Parts: sequence; C-alpha cells; structure tokens
Amino acid sequence: MHERADHQPPLTREGVALRYLCAVLPMLFYGATLVWVTVQHPGRLPSVLVDAGLGVAGLVLMRWRRRWPWPIALATALLTAFSTVATGPAQVAYVSLCTHRRWREIVPVASVSWLCLAVGASWSGINQATAVTLVTGTFILGGLTVFGLYLRSRRDLEASLREADLSAEREQPHRIEQAKLAERVKIAQEMHDVLAHRISLLTMLAGGLAYRTDLTPEETRRTALAIQENAHQSMNELRAVLGTLRRDGALEAPQPTLAQVEALIAEVRSAGQRVDVDDTIERRDLLPAQTGRHAYRIVQEALTNARKHAPAGRVTAELSGRPGAGLRITVSNPAPPATAGPPPPDDPAVPGHAPPHPVKPQRERLGLVGLAERARMAGGTITHTVRDGRFILDAHLPWEA
Repeated sequence: MHERADHQPPLTREGVALRYLCAVLPMLFYGATLVWVTVQHPGRLPSVLVDAGLGVAGLVLMRWRRRWPWPIALATALLTAFSTVATGPAQVAYVSLCTHRRWREIVPVASVSWLCLAVGASWSGINQATAVTLVTGTFILGGLTVFGLYLRSRRDLEASLREADLSAEREQPHRIEQAKLAERVKIAQEMHDVLAHRISLLTMLAGGLAYRTDLTPEETRRTALAIQENAHQSMNELRAVLGTLRRDGALEAPQPTLAQVEALIAEVRSAGQRVDVDDTIERRDLLPAQTGRHAYRIVQEALTNARKHAPAGRVTAELSGRPGAGLRITVSNPAPPATAGPPPPDDPAVPGHAPPHPVKPQRERLGLVGLAERARMAGGTITHTVRDGRFILDAHLPWEA
C-alpha cells in the first residue's frame, strides 16, 4: 500500500473545488457529446450509460488520489479505455501523481494512459481520426506531465520560503542577542580606554607623592587636588558607560573627538607626562565624527601605554592628514626595558611617577590589541615597531574627500 507522499501541503476548500472543477469540465464536454450521439443513435444508450457510469466512478476515486496516488492514477487511467467521461478524473489523478516526482510510478502510468487512449480511439476503427486522437492525446499527456512537475517545483519553492521565514523568526532572538553582545563588547572596550587613561594618570600622580621627597606643600596640594579631580572624573565616565550598558543602547553623544585632543594633551601634561605634539591636520572641520572619535581613543590609549611602560620618557605625537589623503597618527616613546625600577629622585617629570613594578615589552600588551581592533573598526590600519630605541605606533585612518 502506498503511503501519502511527503511534502504534500493540505488543500484548502478552494483548492479541492478547483481540482474537481478541472475533472468535471471534461466530463461535461464528453457527456454532452454522448447525449448528442444518443439522440442520433438511440441504440447506443447502454454503452453511453456505461461510459458515464465509469466517469462518475473515476470522479469518486479522485477522493483518495493524494493518499494513494499511484493506484488511483492507474485505476482512472484504465477507466479511459472504456470511458471518455473518465478522462477528466484520470488527468487530475495523473497530475497529482506527477507532483510526487517518482519516475518509477509516473512512467508506467503514462504508458498505460497512452495505451488506454489508443484502445479507446480504436473502438470505432482505425482511421485518420484515430491518428489525430493519438497525436493530440500524446501532446496532452506530455503537457500534463510537465504541469505536474511544475506544481511540485512550485510547492518545494513555497515550502523552502516558509522554512526560511520560520528559520529567520527562530534566529531573530539569537541575532538580537548577538547584536547586544557586540554592543557590550564595544562598550567594554570604551570602558577600558577611559579607565586605563584615568588610572594611569592616578598612578603617576600617586607615585609622585610616594617617591618624591622634595615636593613643597603647594606642589603636594596641587598633586592631591589632581588625584581628586581625576578620581572624580573617572567615576563620572564610568557611570556614563555603565548607564549606557544598562540601557542596552548605543554609546550616547557627545563622545570625544579629535577636537578634544588638545584638552587631553593638556590634562596629561598637567599630570607630569612630557608630550610634544606636531599637529598638521588640514580641514579638520571636515573630519567625520566617527573617525575623529576613533582618532581620539587611539591617541588616548597610546599615551596611556607610554605612561605604563615609559613613565619618565618624552612622548612625541604627530597628527597629519587631509580629506582624500587619510588621517595619520604617529606616537613614539622610549622603548621600555625588561624591568623598570623607581625613577631617580631628581627626575624633572613633575609631579609623579609610577611605583616600581615589572614591565613587559610594550608589544606584548593587550592595549595594542584594542588599538588594532579600533583601527580595524574605522577601516584603517595600525602598526608598531621599535626603531632607534623608541617604540613607534603608526595608525592610518580613512578620510574620504
């Protein structure tokens, strides 16, 4: 017994009605022809009644064509050898069989249908009309085969589209979570850039109080006030970043851009870091805000790394670029030794230094990984090298004309 084929969507009432209509229309045509024959030849009434009865039987068999496609298609095809009225139900059952795309079933039923067509056409003798009927029937049978295969392809396409829609609906929460996670990663990177800058400043200022014994009371007071101000600023910036994280949103404006680099330099200089700046940027008012934000963070992180690994060294920052040529940021500082001890007491970097601690080579620090990722997010590149005893960080960011 043949099971109902897979991928057969349930039919609506309109679909069922359409299929029975396709079967009934040929039945009505052939039935009208039989009535005309009966009027012309009353003696053929018994054969006409048999023809009509077999057609009705084929119409009844259509009910099970989806459950048993091959047996029903074969049975209705056999009916056409004795009944022209059964042609309609046989054609609908044959198309239904073709939609299953099983050639081992389609080919036998098609062969039987053609043979039954030949038998039915030869009942009144073999003549020119018989040949025309066979040729016409062959073309119709081929067209029905193509039509059935087309219906199957269309059903498969609709099923795949439905599955794609369902899959998209199932994956939508996952994509949302991925987007939230990516945004949290960006916020975490922003938090790292902000806090690393502030904490390194606090370390330098506190180190000055811990290791400088020659500071005057006024210098000590200024250093303590600088520590207080930076600690307060750190809390404010941390609160802003965490507030953004709790709201699951994007980073809120205003974000620092290249316009705030001068304030950043002044801040680190006031904390004791020695920085020389060579700024030759042209038409900075045309620099996109997003690029300016990345540029600010790159400068900030480069200065932070310099304070960590060469706290007493002089830092040189070169900024250049113009629309169409891109933005270039080069920051260099003395290459750090394998270890770093306390600074000499007469070091002119006032007011502070970091306390003694082991220092790894700067290229091994994770800060460079964050800088490289930030440059990549901006569509640029970043490189670093040690040349002539100085660690050089070179970043290129795109700037369209």
